[in-house]
Amino acid sequence: MEEISKHQNTGISSAVSLCALNISSSFSNLLLKHPLVPKNKALEATKLAIEAGFRHIDSAHLYNNEEYVGLAIRSKIADGTVKREDIFYTSKLWCNSHRPELVRPALERSLKNLQLDYVDLYLIHFPVSLKPGEELIPKDENGKLLFDAVDLCATWEAMEKCKDAGLAKSIGVSNFNRRQLEMILNKPGLKYKPVCNQVECHPYLNQRKLLDFCKSKDIVLVAYSALGSHREKPWVDQNSPVLLEDPVLCALAKKHKRTPALIALRYQLQRGVVVLAKSYNEQRMRENMKVFEFQLTSEDMKAIDGLDRNIRYLTLDINHKKNNCRIYARGNSEGNPNFI
Repeated sequence: MEEISKHQNTGISSAVSLCALNISSSFSNLLLKHPLVPKNKALEATKLAIEAGFRHIDSAHLYNNEEYVGLAIRSKIADGTVKREDIFYTSKLWCNSHRPELVRPALERSLKNLQLDYVDLYLIHFPVSLKPGEELIPKDENGKLLFDAVDLCATWEAMEKCKDAGLAKSIGVSNFNRRQLEMILNKPGLKYKPVCNQVECHPYLNQRKLLDFCKSKDIVLVAYSALGSHREKPWVDQNSPVLLEDPVLCALAKKHKRTPALIALRYQLQRGVVVLAKSYNEQRMRENMKVFEFQLTSEDMKAIDGLDRNIRYLTLDINHKKNNCRIYARGNSEGNPNFI
């Protein structure tokens, strides 16, 4: 948490109330970005976000855009808008690089693409290991995923070495459930525990149990799809309810003279959850920054708590048994992860 709190330069009052921009591009339809979005849009979006006041930028090797995100960051450093220490950059280790000997080369590849000396936060993107190689989603001739047998505790040890080498200021995880977090936390010889766990989290999936557990271990919960996703086919069931059309959120938006999106974002911040707000639209980016201009009452928060329906927008059926626990892409109320 200390590492995150150092980068509070957007008027945020607490360490866990860091509003972040999640940038993704052409490959990242797994993150619900349109596969036809050109990479240079990530370049412009990152520049606009920094100009709008965002200082936490979240990307990954999977998204295939770090070259452009890095270019944008360096350009805003060059023109004096920010210094490198003002930016909190998060990248992620993809599933085909979980073998310990592949972890540092994967991070170094991201750094080379970014043209940066270090990342502020490096995450294990997903707690399922895939066959190493150039294919990001390796499959056999029948279209089935090719898994790899890797002890995630060994992967974590390699992550710790990246931190010790100064390549990552902090390390964490993404899409982990409680059992998987406990596996890391209980690892003999643990040097650094995960500083955060990034998961799908919104009023229809408020992750209360997982949030309480993370707080008890001083692990920051980071919410992606905080607005219920962008609903691109085929990754989101088009029959699923539209979060931002929920009557409760709309009523609270009217009460506070804000948008339903701002109500959903503010809800997370007041719960102590870091929020990823994904957008390519400059006006929407600036609108999202208004989340710091108002507060929800305890009654408001209770009303939003009541919206929890255990609905996951990002789902892909994966069922793989490893590390003495069963990992599901389609999660449940205990905070099991989805494939992203």
